[in-house]
Amino acid sequence: MNEKKFDESERLNWLRLARTPRVGPVTFAQLIRRFGTATAAVDALPALSRHGQRLTITSEAMAQKEAARIADAGARLICSCEAAYPPLLSQLNPPPPVLTTKGYISLSQKPAIAIVGARNASAAGIRLARDIAAVLGAADFTIVSGLARGIDTAAHFASLESGTIAVLAGGIDHIYPPQNKELYAAIAQQGLLISENPIGTIAQARDFPRRNRLVTGLSQGVVIVEAAERSGSLISARLAGEQGREVMAVPGSPLDPRAAGTNRLIRDGATLVRNADDVLEALRHFGSGTLRAPDETYLAGEESPAPIPQVQLDAVRQVLGPTPIPMDDIARAASVGSARCAAILMELELSGIARTFAGGSAALNVAED
Repeated sequence: MNEKKFDESERLNWLRLARTPRVGPVTFAQLIRRFGTATAAVDALPALSRHGQRLTITSEAMAQKEAARIADAGARLICSCEAAYPPLLSQLNPPPPVLTTKGYISLSQKPAIAIVGARNASAAGIRLARDIAAVLGAADFTIVSGLARGIDTAAHFASLESGTIAVLAGGIDHIYPPQNKELYAAIAQQGLLISENPIGTIAQARDFPRRNRLVTGLSQGVVIVEAAERSGSLISARLAGEQGREVMAVPGSPLDPRAAGTNRLIRDGATLVRNADDVLEALRHFGSGTLRAPDETYLAGEESPAPIPQVQLDAVRQVLGPTPIPMDDIARAASVGSARCAAILMELELSGIARTFAGGSAALNVAED
């Protein structure tokens, strides 16, 4: 969208659209592509959600209230069409429609590396995370992490002076864990805090994978220092791979359960790194050309908002099940084109019937079907 057309009214409707239930990032991107502006998309929502449960559109008053709370907190709302939006995040499929930030947004414009790992990290792991973060910071990389205990905390502290970004699972005003209150305040003053959730949101379990997606999305690569076999850090590694980022892991003793996940990542193809020099070497080989452009399939929409025939809606709905199915397979099974399939799925999601996922797959919304 041309920023010259992005006035305060459009900004408010951008926020309204992003905060409307059942309008996730995929559906948001489709709506903007189809209607051109958030204002036009908000106006079209009642008709598009006519196939199922009534859609409650976030009101103008609620959006104004959130905007005022953001300003009162000394934070800033950035929409994905604006020049200040982090450039690597804008390449995600799809990017978060809105971010709340506090601190120096310029840090998100620099090359960045994510460092994540175990909350119950060993003393050696914490020392290594600090050393890697400090050297990479001195090499003019921004260090990104998730403000968690252990490895995240060590990486943030070591890069306060050079530049660090903390991605929060809750709202920009929610400090988690509470033990990191002083670190949160220091990053707000010297670094950058970022949240995808509305201000005032208390983080739930479902919010942490979304946070991890932003941690890796902001970065050229991710370094996992310690991770058990089942940990959020392994989710970060998977997300980084899907995003086309370099996945790097520090090896550890086979006898230490905190190294089980990182050792498996290396076995499965992650780059083995021992120190910051190995990270820099991996990034030189990796380059910047492998970052993936947005997938046009799931962003595809109708060139005009013509009503979709009921027979096509029913055909797509019958193909869907509780397990996500790639959009190309849905379109083929329902005998509709990819662009029409994307438009149908958007309407089914707005009606509470389907769910769409980043990467171009969809499933029935079992909770509401």
